[in-house]
Amino acid sequence: MLICITGMPGAGKSTAAEAIATLGFAIVNMGDVIREETQKRGLPLTEESIGSVMLELRQRKGPGAVAELCFSKIESSGSSLVVIDGARSVDEVEVFRRLSDVKVLAVHASPRKRYDYLMRRARTDAPLTWQSLVARDNRELRVGLGKIIALSDEVISNNDITIRELRSRAKNTAKKWMKRLAG
Repeated sequence: MLICITGMPGAGKSTAAEAIATLGFAIVNMGDVIREETQKRGLPLTEESIGSVMLELRQRKGPGAVAELCFSKIESSGSSLVVIDGARSVDEVEVFRRLSDVKVLAVHASPRKRYDYLMRRARTDAPLTWQSLVARDNRELRVGLGKIIALSDEVISNNDITIRELRSRAKNTAKKWMKRLAG
């Protein structure tokens, strides 16, 4: 079983994925795959270079390219339960469906909340200004993020809940899907 976590940058995807991992799921982070590819090319891990590599991979190899780069990580995890942190398009979900049953969990938060989360996280690719968040959001939406969020199996709103509540809701959703799969 694969659970794809999707959402706009800073919405809480990694927190949800980490919570689901406590149920025995291996985590494959799609952003890490792009960051690794960026490093292989000798580029700095900035928002601009990572975004450029992400777009170039999809242009050159198709809209499911990043998902295909995840296959080796999924296989090497040795787990039949995998949570994918950071699915960006329906095309990627279709690529993952070649491997397994897939469920999609969207984590949503308002732009202001996400900006605050990203500033606190302080990763090297975090937007430094509101304008850079808007530009990043637009880039992500161009690759299909809005569509995968709209077509997700479940949505968690992360606007007015605690981290503990987000983790609990993500785990409960995964447990429900696992129970249905076990039938």
